[in-house]
Amino acid sequence: MKQLTGLDATFLFLERPNSTGHVGGICMLDPSELSAPLNLAALTDLVNERLPLIPLLRQKLRTVPLGLDQPHWIDDDSFDIEYHLREISLPTPGSDAQLAEQISRIHARPLDRSRPLWEIYLVSGLSDGRQAMYTKIHHAAIDGVSGTELMSLLLDLSPEGREVAPTEPFTPEPAPGTATLVGWAARSLAMRPISVLRIVAEAARAAPLLGELVSPLLNRGRGHGDGEVIATRVGLPPRTPFNRPITPHRRYAFRSVNLEQVKQIKNAHGVSVNDVVMAMCAGALRRWLIDHDALPEAPLIAMVPVSVRDEASASALGNKVSAMLAVVPTNLDGPLERLATSHAATVTAKRQHAAIPQGLLDEVTEFLPPALAARAARVVFSMGLPHRISPFNLVISNVPGPNTRVYLKGAKMTAYYPVSVVTDGQGLNITVQGYLGELHFGLIACRELVPDVDKLAGYLVDELDLLSS
Repeated sequence: MKQLTGLDATFLFLERPNSTGHVGGICMLDPSELSAPLNLAALTDLVNERLPLIPLLRQKLRTVPLGLDQPHWIDDDSFDIEYHLREISLPTPGSDAQLAEQISRIHARPLDRSRPLWEIYLVSGLSDGRQAMYTKIHHAAIDGVSGTELMSLLLDLSPEGREVAPTEPFTPEPAPGTATLVGWAARSLAMRPISVLRIVAEAARAAPLLGELVSPLLNRGRGHGDGEVIATRVGLPPRTPFNRPITPHRRYAFRSVNLEQVKQIKNAHGVSVNDVVMAMCAGALRRWLIDHDALPEAPLIAMVPVSVRDEASASALGNKVSAMLAVVPTNLDGPLERLATSHAATVTAKRQHAAIPQGLLDEVTEFLPPALAARAARVVFSMGLPHRISPFNLVISNVPGPNTRVYLKGAKMTAYYPVSVVTDGQGLNITVQGYLGELHFGLIACRELVPDVDKLAGYLVDELDLLSS
């Protein structure tokens, strides 16, 4: 049994009728060299074999009475693996567009809070004999890095798989009683005054940085008399078509680009791979906004998740993540100018992020009891604050992936496309994950706000070619 952190629980509170809190991914598979078909029975055997390595997959949420403390993960005494594993087949021709549409619909469905918070779909019927495995799991359980660790327990480094030591049959641990949970919560509440002092001390250390961040918010990051935007200073984000209230419906698109091509640009201009990714996003977003007659004069602002995992928590599940705000120079016309500005903006954002005490976000999210946090979330969403005063336009996330070939039950994984989260005020999310010499982009959007997200995904590839020319 393990208790959620305040940050983990935040992803539960953010769920609304129009938004979900789970993340996912699509493993594209080549089963051409398999001696036996990869079907639901084979996948079930594999997951059953690996379940002892991933205890969380057999655990569900147990809330604390009256919302006095964070929920706990407890063993599900009626765990049913058949509920969590499903199989679908695409109709002919089994195109990538059909796959994206299916993922859009499945990803929009919330997970059942009374069961372990994950599902896996085996997708057959893709063109050229391909298959796919789509996984979704609640963000309260994993972040990007721990999600990669979780997938590594299902995947293997060779087609032959791995030897898994036999284990005893699963015997659920008894769930804690109400009195026990209340007692633990009382002890946690008694520590609140100490938490307040710690938060105040950490906030004081970050005070100079907060002043640096607040000042641009007041003047919208404008420059001098010529009206030039200071691209490395974060100001209030401009309004865009995707910074509005979202609906429950989703659109999803995915693309891959050659990592070597990205590295050639990186080396030629003395920047990082992430800088090239941010420049690609800036150019693609600029083109999409021009298409919709919605390009603002000011640059967009992206929230960029940052892993804060240390060696001790490298393989632990849960969330160990912070965030930084970075300018996305959609206001600039030249691709190389956007690249240089993306690099400068990222350097500034990293410096600002480094000045914030790493534990401050955890302390703040841990402070409020869930009952108050949930009520605060309801008030925030009912007032429409996420889309009225949001400090950023969208999330752009870059998650590291494996550099070696991996297999699922002997089938080669050829690509991995992430599927993330959108919320009110941020109806578009771009996440990229590296694997085997390619960068794989997954774009998730509110269906009504960005109905042509596939066009935006195509612009990412075009922008890379522009940077290479």
